[in-house]
Amino acid sequence: MRPARVARVLALVAGYAWLASCAETELAFHAAKRLGAPTTAPQGIYKVGKPYEVNGTWYYPKVDEEYVETGIASWYGRKFHGRSTANGERYDMNALTAAHRTLPLPSMVRVTNLGNGRSLVLRVNDRGPFARNRIIDVSRRAAQLLGFEIQGTAKVRVEILPNESRQVAAVARRRGGNDAVNHVADNGVVAAPRVAVVATELPAPGQEVVPPPTQVANATNASVLNDATAAEPVPDGRVTVQPVRRTDIYVQAGAFADFNNANRVRARLLGIGKAQVTQISVDGNPLFRVRLGPVATVEEGDSLLDRVVRVGYPQARLVVDCSGTVATAYATC
Repeated sequence: MRPARVARVLALVAGYAWLASCAETELAFHAAKRLGAPTTAPQGIYKVGKPYEVNGTWYYPKVDEEYVETGIASWYGRKFHGRSTANGERYDMNALTAAHRTLPLPSMVRVTNLGNGRSLVLRVNDRGPFARNRIIDVSRRAAQLLGFEIQGTAKVRVEILPNESRQVAAVARRRGGNDAVNHVADNGVVAAPRVAVVATELPAPGQEVVPPPTQVANATNASVLNDATAAEPVPDGRVTVQPVRRTDIYVQAGAFADFNNANRVRARLLGIGKAQVTQISVDGNPLFRVRLGPVATVEEGDSLLDRVVRVGYPQARLVVDCSGTVATAYATC
C-alpha cells in the first residue's frame, strides 16, 4: 500500500476513535444527568432573605434547626430547567434539589414519602411552592426517586438536617458573601410590617390565635454561620425505605386558644363538610384545632380547601396526620 494511502487510512481510524471517545463522553454525561449527578458545582450564595409577599400571603424566612412538617409535596421540571434559583444557582431538574418557602438557601433536608416509605436527602436552593396546599417542591429527579413523578403529588414529611445545613451555609458564604445579613437584618421591606416580624395560624374574624408568634431568626446565628472550614455535603441519591404508617389528609381552618372561638368556626363550616374540633397541648397549654376530613386523596383535599378559602378562611391549609402519633399543633408523622 502506498505511504500516502496508509497515512489517510490511519487518519480516518484516528478520527473514528476520537468521535467514539466523544460519543462515550457525551453518553456518560447524559447518564450522569439521568442518575441525578450534578453536572456543575453549586454556585449560589447563602441567603435567608427578607419577608416577602406572594398572592396576598406573607412569608417570613428564618433559620429553624428544629423544622419538621408534614403535608403535600409537588415537583417542578422542564419549564424551569436552566433558570436561576432564588439564591443564584441554575435549576437542574435532574439534580437532587428542592424549593421551600422559608428555610435558608441553601439548606439540606430529608424528604420522606409517607405513602411508600421512600426517603431522600435534598438540597434546598429555591423558593416555593406558593400554592397554599403544598409545603415543598422537589426536582423531577427527586420525584422519580421518591416514587411520585407520575402522580404529581405525595404526602410527605420534610425535616431539616442541621449539621449538613450549617456546612452548606458556610461553603456558600465563603463563595458568595454574607447575603443573609443584608436580607434579614433589614426588615424595612416596602409594605412589610415594620414591627417585629411574626408568623401566626389562621385567625377567626376579630380573634387572636395561638401559638405565640415566632421571631425571625438573627442572621448571625452562630450555629449556622460559624463553620468556616466545613466541606460542602452533596446529596448522593441514596434512597432508604421506612415502614409505612396510615396517614390522613385534613383541611385545617385554624387553631385557637379558646374553645368557643373554634366552635364558632366549626359551625360556620358544617355546610361544607364534616368539621370537628380537636384539643391538643402546646407547651402545656390547650389548643383547639378546627379541621375538615379526613379525605381520601390530595385532589379531594384541594377541592375542599378551595371551598373553605372561599367562605372566608384564606390561610387554611392541607395537613397530613399519622394515626397513632401524639397530637401537636403541626402534625409530624
